[in-house]
Amino acid sequence: MTILLLVLAHLIADFWLQSDQMVKHKIKHLKKHILHHLLTTSIVLAVIWGYQYEFQHVISYFISPLAFIIITHLLIDLLKIKFVDSLPKSPTDNMKKLGYFLADQVLHVMMILLTCFLFFHMTIAEMTASLLNLNGTSNTALFFVIIYILATSVSGHIVKFIIGSLPSEFANFEGELTLKNQIAAGKEKIQPSTDNRFTEEYHYFTYSTPLRSRGKLIGYLERLLVILLTAAGAYQSIAFIIAAKSIARFKQLNDRNWAEYFLLGTLSSIFLGLVLGLVVQGVLM
Repeated sequence: MTILLLVLAHLIADFWLQSDQMVKHKIKHLKKHILHHLLTTSIVLAVIWGYQYEFQHVISYFISPLAFIIITHLLIDLLKIKFVDSLPKSPTDNMKKLGYFLADQVLHVMMILLTCFLFFHMTIAEMTASLLNLNGTSNTALFFVIIYILATSVSGHIVKFIIGSLPSEFANFEGELTLKNQIAAGKEKIQPSTDNRFTEEYHYFTYSTPLRSRGKLIGYLERLLVILLTAAGAYQSIAFIIAAKSIARFKQLNDRNWAEYFLLGTLSSIFLGLVLGLVVQGVLM
């Protein structure tokens, strides 16, 4: 329960309590970001301290682990910011940023495990058992909340990094605008037998927050469905999700750039859903 609570506190502070603006200008909003972690980690450590240690030895079981997690988190974030800022502008920027993002999250989880080892005296066997054997309703509930955050916010960031090397307009909204112009009614009356109407089709790409949010929601639902189907062993049904998306985007697939963007985003999303689904399947089985 201890590890799951600390991991959940980290994910909530890092993904649910961070706005896009905070992520974009992290050094500017670093104090607010650390405050979020201080708040969530304090609440979780207070629960652990009271539930397991009956509010005894406040320094050993509350203040020390809190200070360790916050200080190491700050150092890791500053290191990541330094590396990201040093990246030269290139087409491979986003893949390098993805690497730093994944390394950043792995280091944070390692610090949580180290906290459990140093301050709560948990052995590696105990930590492994607590992650793989979900004993009790509370542990199961915590596990599924963590999986939900990984499938939505965390996976969304990963997919965004993967497709981010494509033109930004493809990642926001695609649509087809059909403009139909007609010759003035007076001219049509003069030449009634001639069909002077003409139709032109323009493909346009524009930024739209509601539609971008809709695409994000589709990605969330897609990965959650893949996790459920994978956990249930219904792998064949995943093909219907891909087919449904392809049918909805059938006209846009004629455009090679759009087709590549669609394939990259969909395959990345499906892959992440499969991985998380196999984790759920393995833990539950």
